[in-house]
Amino acid sequence: MKKLMMVVLATAVLAGCKTSPTGRTQIALYSDQQMSQMGQASFAEMKKTQPINSDPKVNAYVKCIADDVISVLPREYAQQAWEVVVFEEDSANAFALPGGYIGVHTGLLKVAVNRDQLATVLGHEVAHVIAEHSNERVSQNSLIQTGLQVGGAALDMGNVQYRGEIMQALGLGAQFGVVLPFSRSHESEADIVGLDLMAKAGFNPEQSVSLWQNMSAAGSSGTPEFMSTHPAPGNRIKELQKHMPTALKAQQAAKAQGRNPQCKL
Repeated sequence: MKKLMMVVLATAVLAGCKTSPTGRTQIALYSDQQMSQMGQASFAEMKKTQPINSDPKVNAYVKCIADDVISVLPREYAQQAWEVVVFEEDSANAFALPGGYIGVHTGLLKVAVNRDQLATVLGHEVAHVIAEHSNERVSQNSLIQTGLQVGGAALDMGNVQYRGEIMQALGLGAQFGVVLPFSRSHESEADIVGLDLMAKAGFNPEQSVSLWQNMSAAGSSGTPEFMSTHPAPGNRIKELQKHMPTALKAQQAAKAQGRNPQCKL
């Protein structure tokens, strides 16, 4: 049984191998349709349980920036009917879900103080979608659970002493050794892809650095980076600055093509 489960696991991994926009190998076991259904269900639940902002000016401003970013996505994503909702929530956050859904918290507008900074965040969040990070995370979790089940079965068959302690250690190892580092790699990848998207839409990529400086000044949890799902703001800024020359060229090309965002609050 253990060998059979390992064969099934290995087959699933090989079948689900893909390459991310930055060339990183990733595992995505679910279809686009399945991910879109998950995104739709999650977004519908959020709209039921979280208060929604009804200020026409705020909603028009956020949608204007989102539309500009969406317009430069790969065709299959740009042609989707995206739904953009502003939630009444004090946290400086936003998200995008498979299937064409974007949520922005009102608290973000206090930190992303201009259209370029908000475009930085929306570019980053939409980058998660086009890089299939949600699929990768769901697939990771499925594989980890299967692996832990195999490990538990092996310990049971071998009547291993301290089975409970070993399984706890395996779970902890999976959390810090796989889940969190992959989450940080997702965030870093979304930073790079998002920077490219917002620049191609005509927004000022240099404002991405200002955005993360604002985020840092707004406070953090103080969690060490190796235990966090996000890179430290200082590290994010260094990576953004490394890619800034390319992003500035992309913005110049966008301006030459007539892309000049006019979104105002």
